[in-house]
Amino acid sequence: MQGQSQQQAYDRGITIFSPDGRLYQVEYAREAVRRGSASIGVRTADGVVLVAEKRLRSPLLVESSVEKLHKTDDHIGIASAGHVADSRQLIDYARQRAQVDQLRYDEPIGVETLTKAVTDNIQQYTQVGGARPFGVALIIGGVEDGTPRLFETDPSGTPREWKALAVGEHRSDIESYLQEEYEQEMDLDAGIGLALNALASVNDEGLAPTGLSVATVTVEGEQYSVLDDETVTAHLEEHDLLADETDTEE
Repeated sequence: MQGQSQQQAYDRGITIFSPDGRLYQVEYAREAVRRGSASIGVRTADGVVLVAEKRLRSPLLVESSVEKLHKTDDHIGIASAGHVADSRQLIDYARQRAQVDQLRYDEPIGVETLTKAVTDNIQQYTQVGGARPFGVALIIGGVEDGTPRLFETDPSGTPREWKALAVGEHRSDIESYLQEEYEQEMDLDAGIGLALNALASVNDEGLAPTGLSVATVTVEGEQYSVLDDETVTAHLEEHDLLADETDTEE
C-alpha cells in the first residue's frame, strides 16, 4: 500500500519527477493525444499538405463546427489531435505571436520561430504547480522564404521537424505507410493523395469528404487555403478511396 501511495504522489504532481525520471501527467497528456482523431502533414516540393479526420458523433452535428485545421497566418496552418479546447488556446497564442512579429519586424513570422514560441509556452505548463499540460499535439506547416517547413509539437513542449508525420489515433500505422510511400520531390497533388491514402490505410470503410478537412500552403504565393468538399471528393475518387454512401449512413 505504501508503494501505491508513493506512486500516486508522482502521478498527481506535475512538477515532480518519479524515481525513474518520468513526468506522469505529461505521459497522460500524450495518451489524450493518442485518443484523438488523426491529423497528417506532408511536405512536398510545392508546399505543405495538412489533412485531418473529423469525428461527427451525431447526424445532428453541424459539420463546420468540428475544427481540426486552422489558419494561423497567410503562410502557416495548424492541424491538431487531442483536446479541442486545448488546441484552441495554443492556436490563439500562435495567432497572437504571428501578429506581434508582423507588427514588430514588418515581416511574416518564420515557421520554425512560431513553432518554438508555441513549444516554449507548452513547456511552461510542465513546470508550474496548479496547472496541467496541454492534452494536444499540433502539426504546424507553412512556407518560409520559399521553403516548405513542417513541425510537430507535443505535450512536453518538444519541437520536431518532419518530412511527413501523423498525430493522434493510429499514428504508428499511418507513419509506417508514409515512410514507405513518401517521395521528397512529389508535387502538391501527390502529397494530398499520399495523406489521404495513409489515412485510408487505417480505415477499412473508405473516406467521406464530410469527415475530412484538407488544407494546403503553397510555395507559389505562400498562401494557406482549404479545399472544398467537391475538390476533396475528386481526390478521393481519383485514388478510389471514396466511401460508399451505404457505409457512411448511421
